[in-house]
Amino acid sequence: MKKAIIIGAGPAGLTAAYELLTKTDIKPIILEQSSDIGGISKTVDYKGNKIDIGGHRFFSKSDLIMDWWENILPEQGYPALDDKILNRKKNYSKKPNAPDPEKTDLVMLIRNRLSRIFFERHFFDYPITLSKTTIKNLGLLRMTNIGLSYLKASLFPIKPEKNLEDFFINRFGKTLYETFFKDYTEKVWGVPCTEIKPEWGAQRIKGLSVTKTVLHAISKMFYLKNDVKTKKVETSLIENFWYPKFGPGQMWNRVAEIITEKGGEIYLNHPVKKIFCENGKVKKVSCYQDKKDVQVDFGGDYFFSSMPIKNLINSFEREVTSQIKNIANGLVYRDFITVGLLLSDIKIKNHTSQKTINNIIPDNWIYIQEKDVKVGRLQIFNNWSPYMVKNLNNVWIGMEYFCTEGDMLWQKSDIEMKKFAIDEMVKLGFIEKNYVLDSVVIKMPKTYPAYFGTYDKFDVITNFTNKIENLFLIGRNGMHRYNNQDHSMLTAITAVQNIITNRKDKSNIWSVNTENEYHEKK
Repeated sequence: MKKAIIIGAGPAGLTAAYELLTKTDIKPIILEQSSDIGGISKTVDYKGNKIDIGGHRFFSKSDLIMDWWENILPEQGYPALDDKILNRKKNYSKKPNAPDPEKTDLVMLIRNRLSRIFFERHFFDYPITLSKTTIKNLGLLRMTNIGLSYLKASLFPIKPEKNLEDFFINRFGKTLYETFFKDYTEKVWGVPCTEIKPEWGAQRIKGLSVTKTVLHAISKMFYLKNDVKTKKVETSLIENFWYPKFGPGQMWNRVAEIITEKGGEIYLNHPVKKIFCENGKVKKVSCYQDKKDVQVDFGGDYFFSSMPIKNLINSFEREVTSQIKNIANGLVYRDFITVGLLLSDIKIKNHTSQKTINNIIPDNWIYIQEKDVKVGRLQIFNNWSPYMVKNLNNVWIGMEYFCTEGDMLWQKSDIEMKKFAIDEMVKLGFIEKNYVLDSVVIKMPKTYPAYFGTYDKFDVITNFTNKIENLFLIGRNGMHRYNNQDHSMLTAITAVQNIITNRKDKSNIWSVNTENEYHEKK
């Protein structure tokens, strides 16, 4: 039996294994460096309260991915806990045997999406809308300047777009860019927008524009239902999405269970340290089992890698030139810290039309665009799923910080980081210190592959790896692309399909999330 060695047990690696088991006779063997399943899509359980690292909405424009997810965790057919408590009316699945969230754990909940911006101590819709509240908070003069600068950008766009600043200005105008995009983006990446390649915008907000935002607002007046599976709405504008009952990690833990049930193998705490090639193919990889000095070799016929490109290139024996190594080592990542705070109460209450338990704010997450704090986003886990919170009388939040390994934030001890986060929440006016019941700090390295550093020479690496016939790079870090979860899965599915069809050209893997259907102009 042929074997496929898969490096990484995140969405891409697990999807590749599942596809191999269900569509081929190839046995997948997954090697995961950590002790967790799911990569950054895992769910962290802290004393019965669950944390979603970064927030994972289960929504895709790909029918293939939506069907894939639903095959693992079917859509709810009956009210969830908070739906029952608040007597919310929803159009639940009419399919036979649609699950009841109160009777099974294997279920996708239908969730309402609300994300807002907190700026100058006011809440703004995300994306920005021309509401009375927006006009009042920004002022008539600034609103006028936003309109005029958008008109100028529409009539006289910057060509060519040299950096992310040009990308934003062309789509939103200079005033709106400087008001809502500039400082927040630089908080996320730690460098000016002029130093970031425009490809980041093409990856993350390619379909969003002022025109589409306005048209979406108009369409809401005529259509009452925004179906979870709709492909007509940009990802940033969706109003409903699926969410596993116990967070994103539940999806990937279930997939891992299926993989082992079908004969696949998953080895945790097995970081790949060496990769050996022969005659243009990978022959084997070496791990250090359970972080000890015991070397274990895994040979195979096919190799999938979702490990960071920098680690991959430095693992090769002999084949890599100094130029390729220098480019790989020059790639930059942004890292991520989540501070979970369990609160007895929160000062910002619900003033929207959405019903919530205990009248807390209904947002899934809030973009914090204030210059006087470091926190970038705030998640309210109660609103992702009521089952994420042990006691619904409490408020369970995640404060998200963007940083770089070794910087001031990363080097803080857990005690220092907790105090820092609590002080910022007090400063923002969201809590009082005595509201905090418990707290936890979670650090995630290499969360966001960056589009600066040596990224402009990245094609040298892709040319090298594409020539290794049986090696397939997949996933966010595996391809150094800021892909969403569904795009990472599609790269794995495409790679497996290439094996099935004996396709040697890997360009279709690299074209995922750059195809016409994912661009603003079709």
